[in-house]
Amino acid sequence: MDCHSPGQGLMPASFKVRTVPLEGDDTATEEILDPDFGEAAIGRVAPVDSGLWWIILLRAYGKCSGDLSLQERVDVQTGIKMILRLCLADGFDMFPTLLVTDGSCMIDRRMGIHGHPLEIQALFYSALLSAREMLAPEDGSADLVRALNNRLVALSFHIREYYWIDMRKLNEIYRYKTEEYSYDAVNKFNIYPDQIPHWLVEWMPGTGGYLIGNLQPAHMDFRFFSLGNLWSVVSGLATRDQSNAILDLFESKWKDLVSEMPLKICYPALEGQEWQIITGCDPKNTPWSYHNGGSWPTLLWQLTVACIKMNRPEIAARAVHVAEKRLSEDKWPEYYDTKSARFIGKQARLFQTWSIAGFLVAKLLLANLDAAQMLITVGIPNLLMPFLAWSQGENVVGRV
Repeated sequence: MDCHSPGQGLMPASFKVRTVPLEGDDTATEEILDPDFGEAAIGRVAPVDSGLWWIILLRAYGKCSGDLSLQERVDVQTGIKMILRLCLADGFDMFPTLLVTDGSCMIDRRMGIHGHPLEIQALFYSALLSAREMLAPEDGSADLVRALNNRLVALSFHIREYYWIDMRKLNEIYRYKTEEYSYDAVNKFNIYPDQIPHWLVEWMPGTGGYLIGNLQPAHMDFRFFSLGNLWSVVSGLATRDQSNAILDLFESKWKDLVSEMPLKICYPALEGQEWQIITGCDPKNTPWSYHNGGSWPTLLWQLTVACIKMNRPEIAARAVHVAEKRLSEDKWPEYYDTKSARFIGKQARLFQTWSIAGFLVAKLLLANLDAAQMLITVGIPNLLMPFLAWSQGENVVGRV
């Protein structure tokens, strides 16, 4: 884009199949893959999540099929290493989370999730665990594995400690002091208590909690993002207690997060002037539509894997029962609109593969709970937390 090339390891957002004349033979043609690294995307934004998903699903394929020959191939091992080096590269950022530009997930559109959005951190953590499991032991990968292990420990501490919100933590933030300059500051990110939105004060249940959508200096995005929270459960990024609390939240806020069609992609929607400023008056991300509080049936399978991991499959079964009343009749739309998900999305495509697949995978996993193990990873043990809490005033990665 404008004579600038992205780093090696960036994965395409999509492919198109092009038919071109066969070289040396004008009468014959061949099909080639034409990848889009962002140069054709809306807003010209490169995707940050596709490479992470590629590593996660590569591991899942091996677990499911028993065929490890693909992940052991030299070109595939090279691909894993390139993605890791791109994501683990040192830069100006001070945090162990992965820095993200706005629009590089959520399909090229501004949703105010630039910086360190939870969804990407959960996928990053899962991809690191999966890559560690698949990397072939050789001299060239030793330093990479060492950096990977350090990042896993630091990232898990950072998310569990600073992104977690429940009634106790909310009250703690409400009483924060600001402008604390020291290594042992309590309010490390200089969060102003007035940032706590009015909706959250009433919405937060007495039991349960969740990981907030984003954290940056002087900014906390208190919105609930389903994929980030569910994948934190699946990957083990959230602790066991936090994982159960996230599922408790789904049960207690069922009307808001599931309602008439699972599953809200985020809650609540941006409205009014906030929607105008953050999305740039995006006509597709109007309140309670698309990625701004819309409901996406494809999220059913992530909910199911998370519930199975925590031995609470009845929650997923209840959501699947809600979905199957309408999905087929509505012709498998991409997403649903309105706060209660009563309408098919105003620009939703029908007969969407990921809507059908999300529903079928959820049904099949509920029929065979053991199959979910192909996607579940074991996170960093909670035993490390006291050590990390003690060392957080210093360089955590260096100490580990």
